Amino acid sequence: MSIVVTGATGKLGRHVVEQLLEKVPAEEITAVVRDEARAADLAARGVRLAVADYNAPETFDGLLSAGDKVLLISGNEFDKGRPAQHKVVIDAARAAGVALLAYTSAPGSLSAALADDHRATEEILLAAGVPYTLLRNGWYFENYTENLAPVLAHDAVVQAAGAGRVSAASRADYAAAAVAVLTGEGHENQTYELGGDSSFGFAEYAAELSRQTGKEIVYNAVSAEEYTAILTGAGLPEPLAAVFAGVDVSIEKGELEITTGDLSRLTGRPTTPLAEAVAAALAG
Repeated sequence: MSIVVTGATGKLGRHVVEQLLEKVPAEEITAVVRDEARAADLAARGVRLAVADYNAPETFDGLLSAGDKVLLISGNEFDKGRPAQHKVVIDAARAAGVALLAYTSAPGSLSAALADDHRATEEILLAAGVPYTLLRNGWYFENYTENLAPVLAHDAVVQAAGAGRVSAASRADYAAAAVAVLTGEGHENQTYELGGDSSFGFAEYAAELSRQTGKEIVYNAVSAEEYTAILTGAGLPEPLAAVFAGVDVSIEKGELEITTGDLSRLTGRPTTPLAEAVAAALAG
């Protein structure tokens, strides 16, 4: 038996594997990767590597074993039909008879187009009859803090979220929830709505950036159409820009304000506060 993590060299996957290494022996962890070279450091620490690709179903043949606990990290190839990609792993999990398949989904409250692939994947997973856990991850601080260059260049946070609030948490927080499920008991056929302990609006985000940088940074609220144009002007493909603008519309509606407390309950600790997330980004 093994704890299997797909997308293990991705930004979330690496956090998961690192935190798993603190809890279980390395030989009990299988990191599923597309490029073995990118996981050489994990292999050096005793983690088993399995090379497989969501786009090549045959690469998952025999990869999973009976009793495995599997974390299916959602793919990021928006243009390649993600539900069909995810079904490859779900089918392999069903064939192997795994003990649990946890999937990183999106909040149930999110109506934006970004959630469509997640809802479709959830339907496939529930129909498969595999013991499952839905980790409905809310928004990540890093969605903002990893893109501070234009904010600091123009002294402005530009979003189409109005006065909406978002319950963000760090990737490490969401990874800790996944690790708790993969190493714990009693999570079969459970759905967790995950988000930060507190929410913030973008005026507050701009104010926190101002406080920590000593610059006067303002929040410019724009329309979804204007925001889409700004993103495409920065080089993002128009369909993807529209998806991100749609998330902002959802934020304005309150759809990413998560109040369940599931994340801190699963991890056993408070989630990362906004000030700490900003400080880490500025230090990095």
